[in-house]
Amino acid sequence: MNRILIVDDEKQIRRILAVLLAEKGYEVAEADSGETALSIQPEFQPNVVLLDLSLPGIDGLDTLKKILERDPRVDCIIMTAYGTIRSAVQAMRLGAFDYLAKPFDNDELLMIIDRALRVRSLGAEVEALRTELEASYGFSEIVGISPKMREVFRIMSKVAAVDATLLITGESGTGKELVARAIHRRSRRSSGPFVAVNCSAIPRELIEAEFFGHEKGAFTDAHSARAGKFELASGGTLFLDEVADLSLEAQAKLLRVLQEHEVTRLGAAHPKPVDTRVIAATNRDLESAVRKNEFREDLYWRINVVSIKLPPVRERRDDLPLLLDHLLERFQKELKLDVRAISREALELLLAYHWPGNVRELENTLCRAMVLCDGNVLMPSDLPPRIRGESVGVAAEVEQIKLADAVKEATERVEKVLIASRLAEHRGNRTATAESLGISRKTLFNKMREYNLGPDDDEGL
Repeated sequence: MNRILIVDDEKQIRRILAVLLAEKGYEVAEADSGETALSIQPEFQPNVVLLDLSLPGIDGLDTLKKILERDPRVDCIIMTAYGTIRSAVQAMRLGAFDYLAKPFDNDELLMIIDRALRVRSLGAEVEALRTELEASYGFSEIVGISPKMREVFRIMSKVAAVDATLLITGESGTGKELVARAIHRRSRRSSGPFVAVNCSAIPRELIEAEFFGHEKGAFTDAHSARAGKFELASGGTLFLDEVADLSLEAQAKLLRVLQEHEVTRLGAAHPKPVDTRVIAATNRDLESAVRKNEFREDLYWRINVVSIKLPPVRERRDDLPLLLDHLLERFQKELKLDVRAISREALELLLAYHWPGNVRELENTLCRAMVLCDGNVLMPSDLPPRIRGESVGVAAEVEQIKLADAVKEATERVEKVLIASRLAEHRGNRTATAESLGISRKTLFNKMREYNLGPDDDEGL
């Protein structure tokens, strides 16, 4: 039976609510002050607290803080007069589930309580499903319980156990490299290297040297011998991202390596054997590219021994609440941000958005919102205009401030969001983050300290 604690200094209101809720099958307790509520909470352990903001002694906001400090899972519904709506919004930032303005409709109250309990029940069900999936497949770093993601997990568990070449397809931002790394970690090659290559980022004239390496003096700038990506990944996995962007000439050379399991460095007289598993990925339709003679058919069948298609976020909307919870917890730890929850209004906006950039866009959006959030709970105002369904207009946001101050404030906001986003992208690795930003590790450390984006020591720099 679900337990509800009513906290209000007006006895008549408590009695009316107690009778209403008891008739609906809830177990009810009453408190006439914040102090009494806090004394009842440990033994009664309510699922829901109906909390009046105007209380004698400890006020409603302080009571709310203490209740949630003891048990963050409690859903607190604020009851407030019209004159204290601003305080109710503040309570939402502190973690309240919702609020009602007095006098309120009983049906509306029951509806909010029911929604709070359904959210709690859904959270427990999701956690049980997540535990079941982790136990069955072990891919805890990839979040999802939807039918399409369950199928992805099933194939991943099968292909991780064998050494077959793998093709991962899906739109940009769906997490193809994350899947490739997860498979590598659970394969017999897990002790070997994982080498990732973005095929679209390598100039055509450097493809051969990057893939196969070169000997000293092989060309003008070859001052020393260097191993290529296939050699570096020998004994492990080579991840070829955006493989469809390779030229037909490069595709022919890649096909030969996959067939012969050996590479010949530029300038070398003899080939070298390589023991490298290849996982390729693309956001393009390779079958269509083959029909258009933009991709070699023989290479397509060589890399497509087993395929995994990652669904876009819009096709796995059941996973959105779980993804948001996972990212919220991750950014709390990685960036030392004290944002504990997402308000109901903000959550509804996030769930309604279509996410054309998929999980990558979701990560960047939530990271930005958490960095800019002033309280402990994300509110709609913390989200970008596109999520709120607003057009982005500069004129509406311009105020009468000095240009230098505006530039300084804008620069700081952009810096903070960019650094936090890159830290999240590189999962807290400061060296990789500094390199991606084009700054030194010391500069990154100073910026992180300035914007309070991490611990106050320089460990790991």
